[in-house]
Amino acid sequence: MLPGFVPAAPVVKIVMPTAQKRRPGWLRRQASAAIAIGLATALLVLGIQQLGGWQPLELALYDRLVRQQPARSPDPRLLLVTITEPDVRDHGRWPLSDRLLAELLTALQQYQPRTIGLDLVRDIAYPPGHSELVEQLQAPNVIGIQFLSQEPARRIAPPPSLPAEQVGFSNVILDPDGRVRRHLLFNRQDDQVYLAFSLQLALHYLAAEDIAPTLSPTDDYQLGETPLPRLPPTAGGYQTIDVPNYQVLLDYRAPEQVARTVSLAQVLADEVPTDWIQDRIVLIGPELPSVKDSFFTPYSGAFVNQREMPGLRLQAQMLSQLLDVALLGRSPLSFWPDWLEALWIVAWALAGSVIAWRCWQPWALVGALGAAIALLIGIHLIAFRSQVWLPGGAPLVALIASSIAMSLYAEQATRRQFETVRRLLGQQTSPAIADALWQARDQLLVSGQLAGCTMTATVMFADIRNFSTVAEQQTAAVLLNWLNTYLDAMTAAVIDHGGLVNKFTGDGIMALFGVPVPRQSWAEITTDAENAVQCAIAIGQRLQQLNADWQQQGWQPVQLRIGLYTGPVAVGSLGGKQRLEYGAIGDSVNIAARVQNCEKDRQPDDCRILITRETLCYLGEQVAVEPWGTLPLRGRKHSVELFRVLPKPKPSLHSCS
Repeated sequence: MLPGFVPAAPVVKIVMPTAQKRRPGWLRRQASAAIAIGLATALLVLGIQQLGGWQPLELALYDRLVRQQPARSPDPRLLLVTITEPDVRDHGRWPLSDRLLAELLTALQQYQPRTIGLDLVRDIAYPPGHSELVEQLQAPNVIGIQFLSQEPARRIAPPPSLPAEQVGFSNVILDPDGRVRRHLLFNRQDDQVYLAFSLQLALHYLAAEDIAPTLSPTDDYQLGETPLPRLPPTAGGYQTIDVPNYQVLLDYRAPEQVARTVSLAQVLADEVPTDWIQDRIVLIGPELPSVKDSFFTPYSGAFVNQREMPGLRLQAQMLSQLLDVALLGRSPLSFWPDWLEALWIVAWALAGSVIAWRCWQPWALVGALGAAIALLIGIHLIAFRSQVWLPGGAPLVALIASSIAMSLYAEQATRRQFETVRRLLGQQTSPAIADALWQARDQLLVSGQLAGCTMTATVMFADIRNFSTVAEQQTAAVLLNWLNTYLDAMTAAVIDHGGLVNKFTGDGIMALFGVPVPRQSWAEITTDAENAVQCAIAIGQRLQQLNADWQQQGWQPVQLRIGLYTGPVAVGSLGGKQRLEYGAIGDSVNIAARVQNCEKDRQPDDCRILITRETLCYLGEQVAVEPWGTLPLRGRKHSVELFRVLPKPKPSLHSCS
């Protein structure tokens, strides 16, 4: 019974650099990496954009946005008169005769349409009835078409009887993927400016509304109060298109029903209501698969069985857009300047890297990235419905690419941290400690090293008694093999009891219990001290088995001395760039070493375990001890009170109160 014990090793207040103290510097380093990765990704994306690498993606997104736009009602100012396959069968020929076209024009003119557009090639006569058609074409409200080309052989002349102001070109501008997204208003050839068929129709119709074309303050073509800005080469998602002459982005009204539609037979049979024709623009043209006058549009989709839009309806889309600009003030899609689009891409690249930095858990990263993509798509859609075409593909790529790059960087940083931990601690710690250390790595690791800190731990030193005598009897190779067998058994015992083998000193072992993750409570320190003592007892038991095995091999049995002390230790990385190890220093380490080496000749059993009262204060009743009294330690002024841990538990009373 040991009355009157007073705890001599109170819980040490941890003075390690805490996460709160270290966090600003750590945040700065991580933030710098996130910004650098975001900017680098943005520069890469912008470079590819300049080469047109994202144009197919941007145009695909544009088409999807067009398809998601609500279709507007059919344009009441237009009427489409289509020539269909039944019409061709009924009249037995294609092209239709001039007389039949003359009859069609006569039937329409009686209802006083404001403008008639003849979307038919009529550069040569198709008798009978050519003179009758020429007479009908003299009407000032009839507009015909021609096809312009730099190659004379591909040019198609207008009807010869039409004056130039009643002719427009029908050329259609195709994007690199073969779709029609642009509208060519003017075409300059041979020092002469030609007007588009749709523009000629619009100008004739608007003349009755006292609306004439003008130039805006920015020298853009203007109808009414609304300008039609010239399409720049890098508008929206475009990067590699050629924009000669004067082009605008085509604003589609609807995928199919752009205007009321009737057939040639219905007009000739007088089955069309008068108000559908009177004061309207009537467009006449074929819708015949055999003619192949059809085009891919944003409504065509991206897969097989793509729908094509007949040329007549495409001209109606263009015409309807021009009328909406002049009469309703509906502006075409606008675009951001290049510098603002670049900032937009940079912002999303930075957003991706920051998301990957802050959301290191996979589920959090996926969720945050999904939310960011949804936000980008939402902004893109809202802007498009507000008549602004923002680049969507390049920001999307920048967002995802920067998040992936930052994730890979973080993974590499994690691997470097893991290598640091592995290099410092090796395989000489328990899985529980290794896991706890890894979970707390952001707080413990600073600049690739375990930060120095002071904590309460139990230090254990174990050494073979008279090892020199044993060593001189064997060769170096045999001795090394024998020593490795011994050290392997001792290391396993330490790891099994939650300790960390800090170093080997020849035949000696230094182990720590309670590091590298700091203990915050008395209960935790008590558990470490109990584990250390139980480890020492287990080492003694393993030594008995090793001695039995060695005796069978002709070796002499050995004896161990173990010393333990519980108190404050300073732990952290020791060394430099060339060599770095996890070390523990302080008075507690020195005391544990001296306790192990105290009273060398006093060896009551094969494994002598000595502790001080500082360790005894943390032990429960399951450990039996034998007082050895107060003894001096080499190199220390003050003596310490020592106790020998008995190998087997027995009733024993000891108290720290």
